Amino acid sequence: MRRGLWLRRRRGHRLTPLLAMLALIMVVFAADRPTPPLPYNLIAGPFARLLAQAADLGPARAERIQLTVELHAPTEPVALTRWAASHGLSVRWREGDPWAVVEGAPRTVARALDVAVHDYRLGGGHVFYASPQQPAVPQQLSGEVTELGRILGYTPHHEGTPPSLPLDVPNGGLVPTELLTAYQVNQLSSAGYTGKGQTVVVFAFDGVEQSDLDTFSDWFTLPRFNLEVMGGMPAERHGEATMDVQLIHAIAPSARIVLVNARPTAEGDAAYVKLGQLMEDVDRQYPGAVWSFSIGWGCDRLLARADLAPVRSALARAHRNGTTAFVASGDLAGLECKGGKDWSEPPSPDDVGVDAIASLPEVTGVGGTTLSTDSQGQWLAEQGWYDVPLTQGSGGGASVLFARPSWQEAGERSGPRDKRLVPDIAAVADPFTGVKFVFDGQIQVGGGTSQAAPIWAGLAAVMNQFLTARNLQQLGDFNPVLYELATEAEVPAFRDIYLGANAVTPTMPGYDMVTGLGSPNVDNLIKAVLVLKSLRQ
Repeated sequence: MRRGLWLRRRRGHRLTPLLAMLALIMVVFAADRPTPPLPYNLIAGPFARLLAQAADLGPARAERIQLTVELHAPTEPVALTRWAASHGLSVRWREGDPWAVVEGAPRTVARALDVAVHDYRLGGGHVFYASPQQPAVPQQLSGEVTELGRILGYTPHHEGTPPSLPLDVPNGGLVPTELLTAYQVNQLSSAGYTGKGQTVVVFAFDGVEQSDLDTFSDWFTLPRFNLEVMGGMPAERHGEATMDVQLIHAIAPSARIVLVNARPTAEGDAAYVKLGQLMEDVDRQYPGAVWSFSIGWGCDRLLARADLAPVRSALARAHRNGTTAFVASGDLAGLECKGGKDWSEPPSPDDVGVDAIASLPEVTGVGGTTLSTDSQGQWLAEQGWYDVPLTQGSGGGASVLFARPSWQEAGERSGPRDKRLVPDIAAVADPFTGVKFVFDGQIQVGGGTSQAAPIWAGLAAVMNQFLTARNLQQLGDFNPVLYELATEAEVPAFRDIYLGANAVTPTMPGYDMVTGLGSPNVDNLIKAVLVLKSLRQ
C-alpha cells in the first residue's frame, strides 16, 4: 500500500517536468516550421460575411466567369487585351467605354490573377462563384487599368416594399392634393404644369395591375392613364412599383410613365454590366426621361469602384440627353450593409454603409423624412425619418467607393471631407405620415425612401415642362444645380431639416447624411432654377 502510494507520488512528481519538456520541444519545432501564409488581399466586411454565411463548395465549376475592369481612359485597352490573350483569357470592350470585361474559365482567371475562385451555396440553395480576394492590377497594366472589380457571381438585390402598417396616421395618410400643397407644387399645377410632354421611367422588380391604376385615378379625381412597359410586365406583385407609378401620376398627371422590368439585371452574374446596358436601352428609347429607382443592387462595401463603371458610363450618356436619375437612399437607417443579418443582433461597424447605386455621383440620392401638415396639407414641420423599434429609417452616409465631387465641396458638409456623401435631398418617407395609393384594390399608405424617390421624379417632370416651355434645358445632371442653389439662391429652395437622425448620424442645420440639403419648396426651387438656367443659356 505504502509502496504503491509512493510510486504514484513519485511518478506524479516527475511527470510534470517531462510534460513541460515535451511542450517546449513542440513549441520549438512548431516555430521552426513555416506557417502557411494567409491569402493576400482578403476582402473584409460585408463581402467576407456574405461568403461566411454560404457553404464553400470548392473550386468554381462554371464554364466561364468574368470581372469588370476600370480603365484610365475610354480608349482601346491594347495592353489588357494582349495580357489577357497570353493568359488564356478574353476581353470585351466597346469603343468609347472607360471600362472592359475580362472573362475566361474559373481556373484560368484564378491562375492569371493569383486568387482563389470557388463556388458558394447560400441557405436557399442559390449557387454562385466568388473570390474572397480582391484581384490586384498586374504591374504591366498599371498604365492602362485603374482598378479590377470583384469576382462575384451574385447580386444581393432588394426592392423597397411599402410597409404593412395600420392606417393610424392623421386622416389615414396624405391624399395627392395634400402632398402637392405640402411641397408647394400647387402654383405650378394651377398654371398648367402637370408634366405634359415629359416621360418618367420607373425601374422596377415587380409589376402593376391596370385596375389599381384606374381605381387610384378615379378615387382621387385624376385622369386615367395607360402605363407603358419595357421588357415585359414582371410577374410578381409586391406593391412597390404600384406605389411609385401612382405617386408620379399624382404629381405629374399629364406625364407619360414607363415601367422598366429590371428583374433580369439581378439574375446571375454581371449585374452592373446588365444594368448599364438596360440604362442605355432606356436612354435610346426614351431620351431625356426622368428616371426613378426604388430598388437596390447591394451596399457599396460589397463592391469595388470598377464594378460600377458600366452604370456610371450609361448615366453619363443619359445626362447628355437631359436625363435626371433619382435613387432611394435605402430604408435601413444607414445600416445598408446589414442585409440579411439577424436584426436582433446589435449593429456592428461592418453593417454601416450606403446603397451602392445611390452613392454614384451621377445620381441624385433621395433620403426620407417624417412630415407634419395641417388638415389641408399645409407644411408644418419635417424631421429625419428614423423608426427605432422597427429599425427603419433614412439611408445615408459616406461612400467608401467615390471621392467627394467638386459640386459637393462648397459649403459646410457633415461627414468625411474626402468622400461622396449620401443623400442629396429628401422627401416624406415615414409610413405613419405617408401618401395614399391603391394596391390590390385597397387604399394603402406608402412609405420608405422608395416613396421619396418617385416623389422627386414627379416633381422633376413638372419642372422640366416649365423649363422647356421657356426654351431652357431640362434639369439633366441635377446635383451640381442643387448644391449651387443651396449656397447661392436668393430664396430658400429647400426646407432645411435639423431634427431627427438615423442609426448612424443625426440631422443638423445645413447638409446632413440623413436628409441631404432638405425637402423641396418647389415654388422657390423652380424660380431659383429658372434664374440659374437663364444666366447660363
